[in-house]
Amino acid sequence: MAESIDEDMPEEAQPLQQDLTCPVCRGIFRDPLLLPCTHSFCRECVQNIVKVNKKCPVCRTLFEELQAIANRALNSTCETFLMQSNWMPTRKRPNEEVCNLHLKALELYCEKDEEPLCVDCVAMHNTHKLYSLKDGAPICKKELSFKVQIFEKKVEEYKKWTLKLSNSVEYVKYQAEQAERQIKAEFERLHKALVAEEALCLKALSDEEEQKIASIQGKIDKVNEDIKALKALSETLKKEMSNDDLPLLKNFQKLKREAQWTQDDPCIPYDSVLNMGKHVGALSFNIWKNLQAHVKYNPVVFDPNTASPWLSLNPDLSSVKESSERLTVPENPQRFDPCVFVLGAEGYKTGKHRWDVIVGDNPKWIVGVCKESVPRKKKFTVSTNRGVWSIGLSKGVYTVSTPERTELQVQQRPERIRIKLNMDKGEVSFWDGGTTKHLVTLTHEFDEEMFPLFGPGLYSSPTVLPQGKIAVHTS
Repeated sequence: MAESIDEDMPEEAQPLQQDLTCPVCRGIFRDPLLLPCTHSFCRECVQNIVKVNKKCPVCRTLFEELQAIANRALNSTCETFLMQSNWMPTRKRPNEEVCNLHLKALELYCEKDEEPLCVDCVAMHNTHKLYSLKDGAPICKKELSFKVQIFEKKVEEYKKWTLKLSNSVEYVKYQAEQAERQIKAEFERLHKALVAEEALCLKALSDEEEQKIASIQGKIDKVNEDIKALKALSETLKKEMSNDDLPLLKNFQKLKREAQWTQDDPCIPYDSVLNMGKHVGALSFNIWKNLQAHVKYNPVVFDPNTASPWLSLNPDLSSVKESSERLTVPENPQRFDPCVFVLGAEGYKTGKHRWDVIVGDNPKWIVGVCKESVPRKKKFTVSTNRGVWSIGLSKGVYTVSTPERTELQVQQRPERIRIKLNMDKGEVSFWDGGTTKHLVTLTHEFDEEMFPLFGPGLYSSPTVLPQGKIAVHTS
């Protein structure tokens, strides 16, 4: 970029000086470039112009940097002028802020471009609103003060979020402790059942072992008695055989009759050994099958992370009722609040599913299924239009959650509701679980994951998810 002209230059050289002055930096041309519009500027000035808007500062004609060519004639003239006039460039004062284009003091502020300018930049900002530095600074400070206020409010909000997140950490620890106690208690219960089953298996083995050994020992004792009898007969015959011939012959018939052996020969009984298949064959399966009486199975359990703060769940998540006071729980996105609802722990995308709900004699309840996207943090009308397919009881009237709130006629008040969900067919049906009578079927092409929905109402009598039957199938 060219340097500014020395104010002490002779008066006769000033007209030529003006012709050799760059319109941008107001200094003698240095390595000038010629634009397509025929205006010339210092090479460094052109490079700075390209960064801003690629317009000629004089005639505002658009150009590309590659279109600028070296103006050698003008460059030679400038060098000759500087040598003949013995011109010396002036230096800016230390720490003085100057315009990068014109090397002049920054005295103005452009509101549109939000940057300080020198007086020679005015031509490039002639349509913009300009202020003095003294008037421009308050404008910037005012805008920044708004930012400061926003950030200060954000800081206070974030502090509240820090508290909420800290509470969530404590709640997670509480959940982990509660789950650990439940897991240990359940394993302890099953361990006791397993130990009892082990004792039964060992007792059966011990009983059969004693029985088999006693039976074989009886056989051994009988064989030993027969051995004694045979030895006695043998000794008798040997003694008689040592007699003289005549006495032997006279007793021969008697000896022959007494020497008869009518007992059966010894043999090993058919069932003399242990039935190993009974005791150790498919042992783990048989143990598991015998433990069915100790295993609890619920087709559906409640999800405590979705439960309203006014609902209290039992430890195994199969029963829910009104809490005596609002529970201290995190405000997690899944939780219903203020609506008094709770979802099942598992959602369904395909297949057939069935579960029962014991509503008992509660005067108000809602049961059914809903989309995962139902609102959680605001009240909403329970309807198929809102992604809920359900039936309910309120003020003695049974209704179906259609947009027009269809009334449901029932002959006998059901205390147990059975829900059948067929995701593939797009059907959800409701039945009287006590009489197995069909109540109503709703159809819809379910396009997202569906969850069991429960609105148990605020009552001390619980809404219960009963255990399902366990069947063992082998192939």
